[in-house]
Amino acid sequence: MQVNLFATLRQITGRKALELPLDAGATAGGLLEAVVAQYPALRAELLDAEGRLLGHVHLFVNGRDAPYLEQGLATPLSPDDKIDLFPAVGGG
Repeated sequence: MQVNLFATLRQITGRKALELPLDAGATAGGLLEAVVAQYPALRAELLDAEGRLLGHVHLFVNGRDAPYLEQGLATPLSPDDKIDLFPAVGGG
């Protein structure tokens, strides 16, 4: 499954997108864990001390922010889903 990265996440990984295997029964939260497992430097950018998605980070599944989906990060994924991962963005 392709995970599109944006802003500082691209700088940390050196990539615009990651390609990860999608196991049967994969969820948005499981995919997030797989991203961090492949790139441990992303942990501090994405997760709090308890391993929960930081409030200012956005994991979009087909254009919808995962925490606001009916099943949240437990949302099942399929191979054709579009995944986008955004860190906090600031500016003025």
